[in-house]
Amino acid sequence: MVLVLIAAFLGPDLQARNLWAFLSYSTFNSPEGPYIETYLSVAANSVKFVKKDNGKFQATVNILMTFKQEKDIKAFKKYELTSSEIDDTLNVNFQFIDQQRFAIPNGTYDFEIQLADKNKSAPAMPYNQSIVLDFPAGKPSFSGIELVKSYMKATEPTTLSKSGYDLVPYTYTFFPATESRMIFYSELYNMGKVVGQDQKFIISYYLESFESNVKLNSYSRVKKETAKDVNVLLSEIAIENLPSGNYNLVVEARNQQNELVASKKMFFQRMNPNAQIALSDIGSTEIANTFAEKITNADSLKEFINSTYPVANGLEKAFIREAQKKADLKTMQQFFYSFWTSRDQKSPELAWNYYKEQVHKVQVNFGTPVKKGYQTDRGRVYLQYGPPNTRSDQQNMEPSNYPYEIWQYYSLNNNQRNRKFVFYSPDMVTSDFILLHSDATGEINNPRWKIDLRNRIYTTLDLQDTQVINSWGDMQNDYWELPN
Repeated sequence: MVLVLIAAFLGPDLQARNLWAFLSYSTFNSPEGPYIETYLSVAANSVKFVKKDNGKFQATVNILMTFKQEKDIKAFKKYELTSSEIDDTLNVNFQFIDQQRFAIPNGTYDFEIQLADKNKSAPAMPYNQSIVLDFPAGKPSFSGIELVKSYMKATEPTTLSKSGYDLVPYTYTFFPATESRMIFYSELYNMGKVVGQDQKFIISYYLESFESNVKLNSYSRVKKETAKDVNVLLSEIAIENLPSGNYNLVVEARNQQNELVASKKMFFQRMNPNAQIALSDIGSTEIANTFAEKITNADSLKEFINSTYPVANGLEKAFIREAQKKADLKTMQQFFYSFWTSRDQKSPELAWNYYKEQVHKVQVNFGTPVKKGYQTDRGRVYLQYGPPNTRSDQQNMEPSNYPYEIWQYYSLNNNQRNRKFVFYSPDMVTSDFILLHSDATGEINNPRWKIDLRNRIYTTLDLQDTQVINSWGDMQNDYWELPN
């Protein structure tokens, strides 16, 4: 199961009237049946600490979690989460963490969490997410991938214990430059029923670009395992040199014939502005008699390389931003050829020619006097995901809203369904529409998008407002729910 961001408010956070928290989850199986684990971290500087009888200070958060199918509640828990006690309230730059387990059968659930600071009068702020548990009986499958901050051998079982280890969860799907490694935990079920009990098989794990699904070989590992009812994977990947970008962590199980029998992906983001791509890594690429060698105009080649930025992975973007500035013609040719070979090893030139046609399309449709088409938000989304299945275009047709468009994709990257993008033009002059909101993984998620769209005539100081009262002629709700 992928570790999923299920809350976002102006970033990867869940906010409840100044209460800032981050919630992620993972699913597992056991002899007693499936269960889900939730991992919640609360920013101590966002809650109110009160003085206790012992003279120390403590904060308390009221939490309600429910799992529903239709209108039936299948599981719930209402409880108080308390911080550690502190001597004073001057140093509250820390997080306090909570982990819960819910035993629920396979199925699709509407999950809701409500958070409220017990020591403030603000009401609880709910957030909803659809969650799926699917562990087929007798077939190999991975659990979710749990990110881990630290671990140690368990001396006695606790809520943090799994497979003989106490795992302190890393509750984010974001790794800043201060994090130099990624520790993760996953379980593989029923492998012995496919390859035979105690037989050998292969587990591999690696990082790939989220946008292009290109495997990063330098962040890839392979292990030989002996098949059991449950095989445990507790590993780590050094990421100190991983550039900023969107990635997937992928785990796979293959039999002795190298056939894939089970896999799982987890999305995460990396911010690492100091990472540099080594030009020596590119220098080994052979370009003799290739289409890249025939591009001899340095300015044209730079423009071609710049146009690939919307679909480049983190390492490639680092080259496009920085290394290209000091690269000679041959190095750029080698990078360009390597870029397209990694996407289509058999026909890299055809892959480039097709992409170049799409770059031309976005230039014609989305280019502005000051931006190339691929530099605009609409152009980037088009190049990254292709043309939308539906596009609702409101250009100065609604008196209360800025001009906007809503794009809908029936499928994104073959693993996301029914995703939408809202673009708008706050200056109302240029044709450069800015991405305001999307429910796609890795994209900006702004629950206040309807408010921001209405800022043409409506303002609010309440950061919790996410809805507006419809005015005459407004169609944003209709276009979001039923794009055309």
